[in-house]
Amino acid sequence: MIPTSLDRLLCQRRTLLLQGPMGPFFERLAVTLRAHGQQVWKVNFNAGDDWFFRGDEQVIRFREPMEQWPARLRRLVADLRLDAIVLFGQSRRMHQAAITEAQAMGVTVFVFEEGYVRPDYVTLELGGVNAESPLPRDPAFYRALNAEPLPAPLPTGQSFGALATAAMAYSLARSLGHGRYPHYRHHRSIAPIRQGVKWAHGAWRKWWYRFAERGMQDFLAAPEQHKRFFLVPLQVYNDSQIRRHSKYKDVPAFIREVLTSFAGHAPADQLLVFKHHPLDRPYNDYTRLIERESRALGIAERVHYIHDQHLPTLLKHACGVVTVNSTTGLQALYHGTPVIPLGECMYAIEGLVHPGPLDSFWAEPGPVDAELFQRFRTYLVRETQLNASFYAEAPGLPSITDSNRRRALASDKPSAVAQAASWSSPTRPTLK
Repeated sequence: MIPTSLDRLLCQRRTLLLQGPMGPFFERLAVTLRAHGQQVWKVNFNAGDDWFFRGDEQVIRFREPMEQWPARLRRLVADLRLDAIVLFGQSRRMHQAAITEAQAMGVTVFVFEEGYVRPDYVTLELGGVNAESPLPRDPAFYRALNAEPLPAPLPTGQSFGALATAAMAYSLARSLGHGRYPHYRHHRSIAPIRQGVKWAHGAWRKWWYRFAERGMQDFLAAPEQHKRFFLVPLQVYNDSQIRRHSKYKDVPAFIREVLTSFAGHAPADQLLVFKHHPLDRPYNDYTRLIERESRALGIAERVHYIHDQHLPTLLKHACGVVTVNSTTGLQALYHGTPVIPLGECMYAIEGLVHPGPLDSFWAEPGPVDAELFQRFRTYLVRETQLNASFYAEAPGLPSITDSNRRRALASDKPSAVAQAASWSSPTRPTLK
C-alpha cells in the first residue's frame, strides 16, 4: 500500500532532496522518483551526506556559511524550476530555513521522520510532522470515516546494528571530510571517537541493566500489578519535539513535574514506572535524579526506573501512560491504555487522550475510545505511513517495474507524471 503522501510525491516533476537520514535511504528514494519520470537533485551539506549519496550532475554541494543558505535555496528553486523539496528532520537549521522559503515560493515540502506506527513504517507528510502535522485534530472528522482493515506491513528487517553501522560510517566520513565543508555544524555532536566511546558505554549499560533489572518484567506483568502502575516512557534528551513543542526545557524538568504531581494526587496504592529510551542509553542515566526526587517527596518505594523491558507488555498492564509527545502514546492507545500528552502532538485529539491537567489523570485516566482510535489510526497509516526502514529494507517503495507500469498507465492521460519524462533537464547551477 502506497500512502497518500508518497503518491503525491511520486506525482511531482522536479524534486530537490535535502539532508536525509544516515544511510542509503535517500539514494534509494531518488532512484524511485527518477523511475517515475522525475528530475531529482540532492544537496549535500557535509562529507557524511557525500558518502551515502554520490553523483556528479545530480549532487549539489553546499559549502558556504549557513547564513547564505536561504538565498542559495531561492536561486535553486528558480534555476531548477523546483516543485518539491524533500527532507528528514524538520527542526534542523537548514531545514527550518528551507521550509520557510519553500512556503513563501509555493514549493511543496515533504518531510520524512521516524514512523508514527511501529515497527516497519516511516512517516512522510506534507509540510511538517508530529506537532506540525497537517492531520485534522477534529474528532468528528475521524468518526465519519470508515475503519476498514489495513494490510499488514511487510517486515523490513531493521536492526540496531544496521542503525549503529550507518551512524558510525556517517560520523567518520563527516569528520574526515570536514575540510571540504568548513562551515558545516551538525545539529548534535557526532565526533566519531567520542560517539564510539559513548555507544560502548551504552552497550555496557544495556548488559548491566539486563542483570540488575532481572525480574522486573515478571514483576510488572504479574496479576498483582495489572492496571496498578502508570508508565512514563522517556524521550531522547535532544528530541526536538520536547525543545520546540512543550513547556519543558529538558527531560529532567519533565521527570520532576511528573514525580511532584504523582506524589500529591495519585492513589496511595499506585506505582510509577519510568522507562528509559533505548537510544538515550549512551548519553544519560536518570537513576540519581529519580531516586533523589522520590525520596524528597516520600514516594521512593512506589517509583521504579527501568530500561529494556518489553514495551508492548508494559503498555498492556499499565493503567495509564504519561508522555511529553512521544509516539509511544499511539502504541498505548492501540493497547487500550489511557494517555495524557503534556506537550503538543498530532494525536492530542479530544476524546482520544486525557485532556488534562496531569493532577486529575492519576485518579481518573478515563477510558480509551477504541472506535475513534481505530478510525484515526487507519487514516494515519493510509495518509502518512510508508512500509520501510531508513536503515534496512523498504518494501513500500515501488520497484522499478512498478514505477514503469505507473508511468505507462499515466501516459494515457495528461498528468504531471507523464509530462515529466519529456521535460528537458535545466543546467545545474554550480556552488562555489
